[in-house]
Amino acid sequence: MVGLDEIRMAQARIEGHVLRTPLVESLALSQGGPAIFLKLETRQTTGAFKLRGATNAVLMAGSSAKGFVTASTGNHGRAVAHAAKAQRRRAVVCMSNLVPANKVDAVRALGPEVHIVGQSQDDAQIEVSRLVREEGLSEIPPFDHPAVIAGQGTIGLEIVEAMPDVALVLVPLSGGGLAAGVAAAVKGLRPQAKVVGVSMTRGPAMQRSLLAGRPVAVEEVPTLADSLGGGIGLDNGFTFAMCRDLLDGVILLSEEEIAEGIRHAFRAEDEVVEGAGAVGIAALIAGKIRPEGPTALILSGRNIDPALHRRIVEEGALA
Repeated sequence: MVGLDEIRMAQARIEGHVLRTPLVESLALSQGGPAIFLKLETRQTTGAFKLRGATNAVLMAGSSAKGFVTASTGNHGRAVAHAAKAQRRRAVVCMSNLVPANKVDAVRALGPEVHIVGQSQDDAQIEVSRLVREEGLSEIPPFDHPAVIAGQGTIGLEIVEAMPDVALVLVPLSGGGLAAGVAAAVKGLRPQAKVVGVSMTRGPAMQRSLLAGRPVAVEEVPTLADSLGGGIGLDNGFTFAMCRDLLDGVILLSEEEIAEGIRHAFRAEDEVVEGAGAVGIAALIAGKIRPEGPTALILSGRNIDPALHRRIVEEGALA
């Protein structure tokens, strides 16, 4: 388990390398009920929360690493590339053909080597393992790694520091690095607070694993919440157990519900948010959860294809 001490050390380590993002009240979502606050990881340097965990891992590795490699659905690869570049280190990012072109282009723009492999996150992971074995690169996994979990957990510290009476945190749930880290931080400081994961109905790997009582393989299929796609790894060492022990529930959303979250973020909050970042808003709008006290939603990223965003917001289309 990654605990409060590791998360606090991560916070000190990444200070000055990542942004402390705003936590702002949503007047639209707060009407007639508890105060709802938005944690705007959309404002992070690379457009998503992933920079926290990647930066913590790169800094912890120090100068001994030959370079870094990761598998990614886009945002984590961009974060690893940015963190490695800041330390003048080699980075290789492996992605599947399901990763949207805008995210692939954004990763390439930072200068790492990019390998496009197969049709799933698992296929990309095979390439990562080859590079670790044959070229001696240090892997920075997208979620199941103590340094990554601790880095993501700094979001939870910032939420409680700014909102000491927080009663509920809604966190996007995929492989569990964000959810595990945030839950460890929030519950370490405020045990009575609830932390609920939010995912999509199309391939919710962590939710199905939690139901099964063990990590299970789930087919990866296209979804508006593409950053939440991929499995959790059958040999998962950290995030499955932490999500099992720390999360107070999991909410699943349809594609239309996620799209409505994206629309609300733009129209009512003036925020461009990708599908994964909109799930907290979407869960509230869909009535999937009813907060009973001050609530924080993590808007995890903004890196959505502009054309897709325009179709969703202006035309009401899902694709």
